[in-house]
Amino acid sequence: MKISMRLKAFGLCLAMILALNWTLTASASRAQVPGVPFELPGPPEKRPEAPTTFTPILTDGAVPQEKGKWNLQPTFGYSFAVANFNRNWAPESTGGSFRSFGMSYKLVYGLFKNTEVNIVIPFFANWATNVRGDMEGPGGERTASSSGLGDINLQVKYQLVQETSTWPTITATFINTYPTGRFKNVSPSHLGTDVIGGGSTVFTPGLNVSKVLRPKNLNPFILYANFWYSMGTAFTNDDGRQYPRDFATVNLAAEYMFNGKWVGCLDFTSYYDAGRLFGRKSNVPPTALVSLAPEIEYIYSDKLMFSLGVNFDLAGKNNTQNITPLFSIIYNF
Repeated sequence: MKISMRLKAFGLCLAMILALNWTLTASASRAQVPGVPFELPGPPEKRPEAPTTFTPILTDGAVPQEKGKWNLQPTFGYSFAVANFNRNWAPESTGGSFRSFGMSYKLVYGLFKNTEVNIVIPFFANWATNVRGDMEGPGGERTASSSGLGDINLQVKYQLVQETSTWPTITATFINTYPTGRFKNVSPSHLGTDVIGGGSTVFTPGLNVSKVLRPKNLNPFILYANFWYSMGTAFTNDDGRQYPRDFATVNLAAEYMFNGKWVGCLDFTSYYDAGRLFGRKSNVPPTALVSLAPEIEYIYSDKLMFSLGVNFDLAGKNNTQNITPLFSIIYNF
C-alpha cells in the first residue's frame, strides 16, 4: 500500500515537472517575438534579384556598388546647339554654329556595405564657326575653338532602404562639384569656347529612388528618380563677383527589359534655378532646362555593358538648346 502511494506521488510530481517545463519553454519561445504573443515569426521575405541593366546614362541609379567592387564608366557626347532659350522660354537664333564634344570618366567603388563613392572627371572640346558679325571677336574672329578639363564631381551614396515587394530602394546622395574647369581670364577672341567650368564649388544633397516592377505577362520595368538641391559658393570671374542661384534637379527614368541582352530606356532630366538659401541675394539671371533622352542598352555580360542614346533639350530659360548623341560603356572589374 505504501509503495503504491509512493508511486502515485512520484507520478504526480513528474507530471507537474513536465507541465512546468513545457510552460516555460513555450513562454521563452513566445518572448522572442515582442508584440506577437502566440506566434513565432515566419521566414524573412525573399527578394527577387534585380535584373542586370546598364541603368540610365543621365538619371543617377539608387543601388550602391557592392562592397570592394570597382567599375569604370566612360561617357561620350557630341552636342549641336540649335537655339538659345530666352528669359521667356522662347527659342532664338544662336548667331552661329556652336558644337561641343564631351568625354567623362566615372570611377565607382563600393567603400562599405550600402556605401558607394565615385568620381567623375570630364573633358570638353568646344568649337564656334560662322559667328554672326555683331558677335565676332575683337580682331574680327568668327571661328574659334578651345578644350580642357571641366568641373570634377565627387559623390557619396548611402542606401537608406533596401527594395522589397512594397518599398523601393532609397539612397541618400551627397555630391561636391569642384571648379577645376576654366571660368576666368578668358579671351574674347575665343568667342566663349574657352569657358569650360562653372566657377563655383557646388554642394548637392539629395535622394535617389529606384523600383523594379514585374507586371504579369510582361518583362520587368525599372523606374528611377533623383531629387537634388544644389547650393553654390560665390566666386569671381572676368565680370566681377558672382553669387550663383541654388537650383533643384528632378530626374526621372524608366527601363524595360526586352530580353536578357537588350534594354530600352527613357531619361527625363530637368533643373530649375531658385533663390539662395544662404548668403547674399543672387546677381545671376535664373536658368532652367528640361530634356528627354531615349536610349538603347546592350548587356554583353555582367562585366561589360553599352548604352547609346540621344538627348534632346525640350524647353529652357536663359539657356542653350542642344541635341546630343550619347555613348557610354560600363566595365565591372
